Amino acid sequence: MSIPEPVTAIARDALNWRRELHAHPELLFDLPRTSGFVADKLRSFGCDEVVTGIATSGVVAVIRGRQQTSGRVIGLRADMDALPIEEIGNANYRSTIPGRMHACGHDGHTAMLLGAARHLAATRHFDGTAVLVFQPAEEGGAGARVMIDEGLMERFGIQEVYALHNRPGLPVGSFALREGPLLAASDRFVVRIEGRGSHAAAPHRAVDPVLVAAHMTVALQSVVSRNVDPLDPAVLTVAQISGGHAMNVIPAEAEVTGTIRTFSANVRSLMEARFSEVAARVAETFGATAIVDWLPGYPVTANDAERTALAAAAAASVAGAGDGVTTCTPDMVSEDFSYMLEARPGAFVWIGNGPSADLHHPAYDFDDDAIPYGIAFWTRLVEQNCPVS
Repeated sequence: MSIPEPVTAIARDALNWRRELHAHPELLFDLPRTSGFVADKLRSFGCDEVVTGIATSGVVAVIRGRQQTSGRVIGLRADMDALPIEEIGNANYRSTIPGRMHACGHDGHTAMLLGAARHLAATRHFDGTAVLVFQPAEEGGAGARVMIDEGLMERFGIQEVYALHNRPGLPVGSFALREGPLLAASDRFVVRIEGRGSHAAAPHRAVDPVLVAAHMTVALQSVVSRNVDPLDPAVLTVAQISGGHAMNVIPAEAEVTGTIRTFSANVRSLMEARFSEVAARVAETFGATAIVDWLPGYPVTANDAERTALAAAAAASVAGAGDGVTTCTPDMVSEDFSYMLEARPGAFVWIGNGPSADLHHPAYDFDDDAIPYGIAFWTRLVEQNCPVS
């Protein structure tokens, strides 16, 4: 299917919005410029309601269709925050703020949903209500959960909710999704190892926490390989080991940090229990003490079967038949849209970003050619699922 000309025209403007957002990235909940930009656009489009200040900087727009007989209320979510990464690209719209960049495409997500808002507010060719959610703090701040805690779903009567996220490696103009678990739960750990320091020339007087950290890193790999069913995915990553300040001193303490990613509640609980046990026993073997700080993260992102089918139908109407819409495999990355899917049924959908650098890479850039497809997907999702009689 070709993109309708009205959508193509909006996409040309949305490209400029995306680049404006890209040049001025903001982090977590501190998004005054971004949320102000979004709110101003939504008001100019003639949305029925534009509400700001949810979860500090979240913005919600309400657009009512030309009919209201269905009573259906559909939530559409885009994330707005950037990442603390130094951009290495040379685009003329590159980040103007050192150490910050839109390395996950949230600028593109926001621009596409703004484009959909403009189209839906102008045409209103649907029976029901579209609630457009512009969310802060997806990148580690659990902004979705904060918006929910502040009454997002109840206040706006959201019955089902959808999210669209770009995916490098997936061709522009195509979509991918699946019902059930799609993205993993992600928990973090910090293990403080308390030993006894000494001069490096007298290791027999020390309880070396760096040595304990090395053995602990190896031993922790057995949790997945020997305690988890190999048909039930889990990943344990020790990402950082730190300790000591001098080359000739054995420190008194060291620290081991990382993440654990799972797809089921049972494996998630097993990993936490076994992790703590292995860490404690390894430290004890060497006469040290392990203090485990377990930091629960985002839950599993699981798509509702019925809403996945609805989203796939909308994507197919945009991408056409053939390989335009594919069933993807689960991915071990995590997303705080999972909280919204715990609160309401819905679906998380990948949209192609072509052969770009990977997400969270300093050379990443959102492909502007994806913008019209994203706008068309959002509008078709609303119009197909809330048809005017």
